[in-house]
Amino acid sequence: MSAARQVVVEADGGSRGNPGPAGYGAVVIDPATGEPLAETAEYIGVATNNVAEYRGLIAGLTAAKALFPEAGDALRVHVRMDSKLVVEQMSGRWKIKHPDMKPLAARAAAVLPPSSVTYEWIPRAQNKHADRLANEAMDAGRDGRQWEASASTAVLDAPARTPSTLPPVQGPPGDQVAGAAKARAALAAARGAADTLFPVPEPGVPDTTAPAAPAPGQPAGTASEKAGAPQQQPSGTPQTGWSSAPDLGAPATLVLLRHGETALTPEKRFSGSGGTDPELSATGRGQAERAAEHFAALGTVQEIVSSPLRRCRETAAAVAGRLGLDVRIDEGLRETDFGAWEGLTFGEVRERYADDLTAWLASPDTAPTGGGESFAEVAERVAAARDRIVARYAGRTVLLVTHVTPIKTLVRLALGAPPEALFRMELSAASISTIAHYGDGNASVRLLNDTSHLR
Repeated sequence: MSAARQVVVEADGGSRGNPGPAGYGAVVIDPATGEPLAETAEYIGVATNNVAEYRGLIAGLTAAKALFPEAGDALRVHVRMDSKLVVEQMSGRWKIKHPDMKPLAARAAAVLPPSSVTYEWIPRAQNKHADRLANEAMDAGRDGRQWEASASTAVLDAPARTPSTLPPVQGPPGDQVAGAAKARAALAAARGAADTLFPVPEPGVPDTTAPAAPAPGQPAGTASEKAGAPQQQPSGTPQTGWSSAPDLGAPATLVLLRHGETALTPEKRFSGSGGTDPELSATGRGQAERAAEHFAALGTVQEIVSSPLRRCRETAAAVAGRLGLDVRIDEGLRETDFGAWEGLTFGEVRERYADDLTAWLASPDTAPTGGGESFAEVAERVAAARDRIVARYAGRTVLLVTHVTPIKTLVRLALGAPPEALFRMELSAASISTIAHYGDGNASVRLLNDTSHLR
């Protein structure tokens, strides 16, 4: 009978554009010492984050199996990933609803008996080793080559691991590994076998495990995207959608979520940052939960940034809880300070401050009565927040949970529209809009005021 052995696998995947150039990384770890036994990473062409994460899981499980072929069914693998979606789906707690994920999950489940593998979600900060491997693979793909283990420095980013921070060893102490040289040799053979089962596309060739690209001219935000199915574009097609535009690389994709309803929302009262800080109503909390379900199914959001106001923080927390992400606060995303108009309806403001309201509607430089903010002032701080976020999260998909004026301002600036465009956009509670920002400063509005996830 084979001796029981246990290893830990940490895996990750990423896509610069989602979909865009993608790669995965995985490391096999000895739980008795915390030392890495083997690493693997690959550039996989154009794919989504979820596809890359599943590919990382498959590669990590395959590598673990190859390290201990003599263990057979006695091998136990504890998987640690920062992908809430993959961990919950492979653990059987979340249904795998999307057809593009089902074959990948089936491949992962087929590597080892399901009873031999356990799953744990960990924060991204604890998954730096695999994350760095995935980024090395994407860097290699960008340069037209494949990742090489001999050139990897990912281990330098690895968090400190000790036996106390890892699952306990289930097997004879000191008999878990045959040494790093044997581990890497076994992994090389495993990588060759994995390439046969899951061939890696040449750089620039779309990953066949991801769905087909939309037809030319098809806009982003189609029904399949809203249903959560990952989409990709043909290799070489710029993300702006203009076939003659230069390749600007993966954009920073800002997904703009307006907070859910408060008690003031249905009454259309001015609710900014200069008065009360209302909480979400029961309706608003339900909207936040449906938004969370939508983003969990979609699997594209990598970071969350929120306005500091309570209604946004509550909405962001609902999404973050489902995705297993942290929420950063950016003061620049707060709503306009409406001064003395806070809590009033438009009609009440017209009745009390008719001249001020007329001046405010006529000029973006005019502030509301009582020391509020002008739209010009709001645009300045929102643009500064945008620039910070785009620089920090280049190539990533970021959920911004904010308010009517900041979202309309971001859309207006992306379109190069005049200030009066703010009065010509509808923006419902808990609606979703999307803007892609490119390295040359240009932007592409992909979605506006989508509420399909609330129905």
